[in-house]
Amino acid sequence: MDADLSCLIVGCGYVGSRLARRESARRPLLALVRSDRTATDLQSAGVPALRIDLDAAPDAALQPALAAAAGQAAFVYLAPPPDSGTTDPRLATFLAQIEHVTPAVFVYISTTGVYGDAGGALVDEFTPVAPSNDRSRRRVAAESATQAWCAARGVRCVILRVPGIYGPDRLPLERLRRREPALREEDAGPGNRIHVDDLVAAIVAAIDLRSAQGVFNVTDGDYASTTAYLLLTAAIAGIDPPALISKAEALTKIPAGMLSFLLESRQVDNRRMLAGLGLQLQYPTLQSGVLASFAEMRHTHEVAAK
Repeated sequence: MDADLSCLIVGCGYVGSRLARRESARRPLLALVRSDRTATDLQSAGVPALRIDLDAAPDAALQPALAAAAGQAAFVYLAPPPDSGTTDPRLATFLAQIEHVTPAVFVYISTTGVYGDAGGALVDEFTPVAPSNDRSRRRVAAESATQAWCAARGVRCVILRVPGIYGPDRLPLERLRRREPALREEDAGPGNRIHVDDLVAAIVAAIDLRSAQGVFNVTDGDYASTTAYLLLTAAIAGIDPPALISKAEALTKIPAGMLSFLLESRQVDNRRMLAGLGLQLQYPTLQSGVLASFAEMRHTHEVAAK
């Protein structure tokens, strides 16, 4: 076990902030963030944060602080690639910043989109990647760059391939309120998701277990469709359900980017995650996770109202 490792979190959005808050009382950590506002929010929660611009050239002024925090630490890389191209120059900038640092483990958060469209078939970590769009091609390139960087330095490397992330304040409520249509169930393929707290637990396990290495799919194994997800969320929230339309109608009524996501169909196997990371999912079903998310949101609202 490497539970005593310090941690460097690169990118503290929804997942990174939740990870930082969970682990800040357990281990030394430093969050690298893009905005001053995020840095201030984390610092007010007791999480040390440093602003870094991965869209700019490497900043030599940051290197002493990075070297002090990063040597023999656990790296968790959550920063997304840019919105264009087929590589990840942000990751390249970060790797250049830590060129002379040797971490204990590098955990890169990727996407199950690298598998492309499997026609609803089961995919596992040994399924060849087949990205069907530049968004996923950027992730394949980033995985390869991370693995090569780690191999050259003898650093333990863990790639976590993650599908749709949901949780408190990350439910499709705005989409429902906008009255956007959804595919009817017979046209909707299987879905893959993970609750944010189960993803955080997987990241922590990847850090702490020295035996963890290579690629792991991080998903709950509940293949409920996006349509089922929307209907469940609407029912719990007391919102009108979306209009359900055929695949033919969707070509003109659902934006192309969303439609391409909906029409990519696969079932992502999570057995290697459960065995290799020793993970017991807190929310193995979509219903349990959505109900818990609403409960936390209500509690947060009640506390804020006092």
